[in-house]
Amino acid sequence: MGEPGREEYKIQCFDAETQQLLKTALKDPGAVDLEKVANVIVDHSLQDSVFSKEAGRMCYAIIQAESKQAGQSVFRRGLLNRLQQEYQTREQLRARSLQGWVCYVTFICNIFDYLRVNNMPMMALVNPVYDCLFRLAQPDSLSKEEEVDCLVLQLHRVGEQLEKMNGQRMDELFVLIRDGFLLPAGLSSLAQLLLLEIIEFRAAGWKTTPAAHKYYYSELSD
Repeated sequence: MGEPGREEYKIQCFDAETQQLLKTALKDPGAVDLEKVANVIVDHSLQDSVFSKEAGRMCYAIIQAESKQAGQSVFRRGLLNRLQQEYQTREQLRARSLQGWVCYVTFICNIFDYLRVNNMPMMALVNPVYDCLFRLAQPDSLSKEEEVDCLVLQLHRVGEQLEKMNGQRMDELFVLIRDGFLLPAGLSSLAQLLLLEIIEFRAAGWKTTPAAHKYYYSELSD
């Protein structure tokens, strides 16, 4: 019962004209320029950290509506093209705006989480998502709590799926994470705690044990 309200809430952060565009895209996708819709969603996701966490749900709904109405994938193609453009300039984005970079990683992981082809995650997104997470695990990123927080949140969200798609890259990513944890020069105590938590989370089969939950969440609330 709560889902329509959540969709409506997400649209409220746009101006009236854009709200109308998105509402139409969700109900009658053939009546609007879906490439424009894809660009609007990506643009806003790079600026709004809350929206970037949930935009995948809206994108999935538009893709489903377009497929049902016309059997086409104009929106999905436009969305993936734009994600690729941003991916190719990700270092410039990070240098220009740390928040924009964190929003981008959150958004691409969100899209990876929601978009499916034959009920499987999209192979085309596996390596770009990994590349973003590898960047977050570099020493200069681990010294920034926003990036550590993003890395850990996204691994909680899509780590298990990613590992199934390419286990070797996940092993390599966790070598970086362990190295970062063991060489804590410049790491805050919160960053160390978050990295230890995600190492143990993966070791437990991508699950939080009751003891770990009690330990980490009591530490984080102190």
